[in-house]
Amino acid sequence: MTPTLQQLRYLVAVADCRSITAAACSVYIAQPALSRSIQSLERDLGMELLDRRRRRATLTPEGARVVRLARTVLDAVEAIEDIRPAHGGSSRTSLTVAATPTLSLDLAADLVPSFAERHPDIDVRLLPHDSREALVRALTDGAAELGLVDLPLDKELSTHHLQDREVVLISPPGSGLPDPIPFRMLGGLRMVLPTPGTGRRTELEAMFGQIGVRPVPVVEADERLAWVTSVADGRGSLIWYRDMVLRAFGHRVEVRSFTPPLLRAVGIAHPRRPLSRAARAFLSHARHHAPVREPAR
Repeated sequence: MTPTLQQLRYLVAVADCRSITAAACSVYIAQPALSRSIQSLERDLGMELLDRRRRRATLTPEGARVVRLARTVLDAVEAIEDIRPAHGGSSRTSLTVAATPTLSLDLAADLVPSFAERHPDIDVRLLPHDSREALVRALTDGAAELGLVDLPLDKELSTHHLQDREVVLISPPGSGLPDPIPFRMLGGLRMVLPTPGTGRRTELEAMFGQIGVRPVPVVEADERLAWVTSVADGRGSLIWYRDMVLRAFGHRVEVRSFTPPLLRAVGIAHPRRPLSRAARAFLSHARHHAPVREPAR
């Protein structure tokens, strides 16, 4: 029996959300109904698509191949659907995407230009926010339809994982630290940190507490320019994304991986309600064209 588009959408949602429960929320159906649909698809194809021996929803090799083909089919269907308003002579559409300052650079430099090439009829407006908390409010209040953000996020939002990015230690030249650096050496290290009470500072403090270290804050600020100038001036070290180093610092600093490597998931979030055509197109583009960023070897 030929798979239905609905079955393919459900399977792709499971692959994106890495969870049956989250996938069901993202496609606005009950979890049992989604599970039954996937099981029916497996029976029709005569193969297992999900490895149910693990706690998280993990694709089997056959399931991964089906998902790749399903994405192609669903993209083609969306492209066909998009012809209708364009052919009817409708006006241009717009889409507002929120992001924190660091991730807004990805939007401006990578995703938005490549999206505009493929969808010239959709105008994308970038809405920068200083914190994840402000970004979440923009999504829930309707000021933005999509948000590019660090994961995990509030369970009331649907999230779609795009990539894992390496988080590194950035230090002034001559710091004499080993590379890679063990987490225990953060204890007593002079550091540039976000302002106390912010979401990012709370996350860092939770990490420091978990590994039993206490760095010494020498600069506490949320402005990225203050981070860059403070490290470049030799005042302290900073924890940030590896791929941001060259953009922000050039070759003026030392960059060290942690051991074990520290990775952070990045994805797109939106309220749990049906997306506009423009938002669906952007989400599909981001899944396929988000730059691949791998930790240094």
